[in-house]
Amino acid sequence: MAGRQSSSRRELWSLADSYDFIASFLGKSELYRPPVSRLNHLEQKRAFRSSRDQHNNVKPSRLDRLHKLVPVSHNFASLRQQHGTRRHFHDYFVTNLPSSSLHPDSKSSAGPHHKLPRSASTPHTLSSGRSPAAAPPMIGASRELTVVRIPLRSAKHHFGVSVSRGTRPYNEDTYQAGTIEIPAFAKRAPISLSRSGSKITAGGATSADSASGDPQVFYFGVFDGHGGNECSDFLREELHSYVENAAEIFELGSSLKAGKKKEDRDVGGPRADQGSGENELSSQGKKSLNRLEMKGEGEFEGLQSVPKRNDDKSVKDQPNSPALSCEEPVLAESNKPKAIGLERNLVAQWKDTVGGYFRRFKPEYFSLAANGSPPSDTPISIEAALMYAFLKADLDFVTAQARKPDDEKQHGDTPLNADDILGEPAHLTPSKHRIGGPKQFVGGSTASIALISTPTATPFWHPASPSTIIVAHVGDTRILLCDTATGLAKPATTDHHPSSPVESTRLRRYAATFVTDSFGEERMSGLANTRAFGDMRSKRIGVSAEPEIRRIDLSPAEYSFLVLVSDGVSGTLSDQEIVDVVKEAKTPEQGARDVVSYATEVSSEGDNATCLVVRLGGWERRIEGGMGSMGTKEVRDFRKGDALDPRRGRT
Repeated sequence: MAGRQSSSRRELWSLADSYDFIASFLGKSELYRPPVSRLNHLEQKRAFRSSRDQHNNVKPSRLDRLHKLVPVSHNFASLRQQHGTRRHFHDYFVTNLPSSSLHPDSKSSAGPHHKLPRSASTPHTLSSGRSPAAAPPMIGASRELTVVRIPLRSAKHHFGVSVSRGTRPYNEDTYQAGTIEIPAFAKRAPISLSRSGSKITAGGATSADSASGDPQVFYFGVFDGHGGNECSDFLREELHSYVENAAEIFELGSSLKAGKKKEDRDVGGPRADQGSGENELSSQGKKSLNRLEMKGEGEFEGLQSVPKRNDDKSVKDQPNSPALSCEEPVLAESNKPKAIGLERNLVAQWKDTVGGYFRRFKPEYFSLAANGSPPSDTPISIEAALMYAFLKADLDFVTAQARKPDDEKQHGDTPLNADDILGEPAHLTPSKHRIGGPKQFVGGSTASIALISTPTATPFWHPASPSTIIVAHVGDTRILLCDTATGLAKPATTDHHPSSPVESTRLRRYAATFVTDSFGEERMSGLANTRAFGDMRSKRIGVSAEPEIRRIDLSPAEYSFLVLVSDGVSGTLSDQEIVDVVKEAKTPEQGARDVVSYATEVSSEGDNATCLVVRLGGWERRIEGGMGSMGTKEVRDFRKGDALDPRRGRT
């Protein structure tokens, strides 16, 4: 009888009880995250009630704990299928390489393709997504090709990154590099006046109208956190998802497919020449490089911003060059009524939740009109989607922090309507992950991202390929381009500091606390940046994440490389110094290391330093324009010598 009772007790213990037993221990850890599932409306209410009880120190019931756990009928395979909907960031790009293990032509110098790291590549299964980068130009039509993935970090001849925490105890800088799933926004190549009957072969570029879809869009970003790394980590992991989601819900179309005619369309891309030893892609690359007219020092006198040596042998930094002018937004196919509704709803959320500055703000590129009048004629473009993505990400992050317990109760102003926010369910990111840690984070982060799109499958780093770069920027991280013909640094961003005329005009009516610190830098409410993600206590006075957006069309080989740096680099070095250091490097990877090494060596502050270098079409002639790297050579040598001087008292 006792044996039958014991057997009966064992039968009462179910798999749900096992999960409940495990959750009783995991629930005590900050690392515990309840599995995310596709909840219906009733389940969302239960989940919120449970999280609210936990916030009010109410012990959750056994039923609530079971509700957050996995249903008994699901096994782990079905769970992975159900919760595996998140598309992890693609930190790689897709291209073609020969199937043979032998190198196609180790002696060829017909372009950067022969330096792709085959050892780091993995096979890639083609689907209905983006078309891979064009085949290497030295590969003949008879060579069998394999579509492969190549991690950007492994392609040291095309991309490089270096990070240093300086003398800080931890690093608050983060970065991201890879490809994202958004429609192409590149300027369409002109239709060729002379059409050839020869078809594109494996050695040439494929049209963007091919069945495999648009060319890949590359994404590079640098994020500089302050007050901690929670916000910068959030941007690294989630900002690209907000950009992808904004393009999707706006229903943006490709800029390459408007008015297309598949029968006779010619996007102007190079074609393989079957009659010669090297194809047209290779020859066009050489022509683009040879067509560049290099300018001497006297032809751009007064345009170069180089630090000068004073009479007392100190270095006087010169103001950086003005940012590049931008192209007008390009109208994209979209669902305009839906996009306008989303824009209006987002602005209303900012107004009701935060107030202050956001009660009367109208984001640039939004098709909104004041006083209920009809929408403006502003076109729906990728710029509008980026503006929406930045503001949506910032709103989600700030409201997620506002609903968390605050250990520091003593602060003068409550910047957010806490009652409204605490009445909402927990915010989730597009990847269905909860935002931040268990405690309120009042810091923030700057952000600078660069998106690169090409009109054909020829990659942007090839000398024959035109491309379009769109930069979205918040804060004082910087993005620079190096002009191939002159060798000058061309900034694509401006610093969002209180001393900026644009920013001071924007904020003067809301912020009466513009002060100058002991270093002579103007600050607003103790912040050095007037635009940033996070910083929830300063939102009402206008510290917003409205990005400064620039569209820049690049001609073949017009620029040599792209540089993204945090203020640990740009706060110490001038733009021209950064560019000149990269010119002397053999690869972008070495260039990024040299910039960070030089910045940390000569810096007196020891701030976190991050540098990303991206190869562009004019890389092979990067040191020929203007004064090469000699324009700042004297200043750089002096800075290094001064840093090593033991009398400076550096340790």
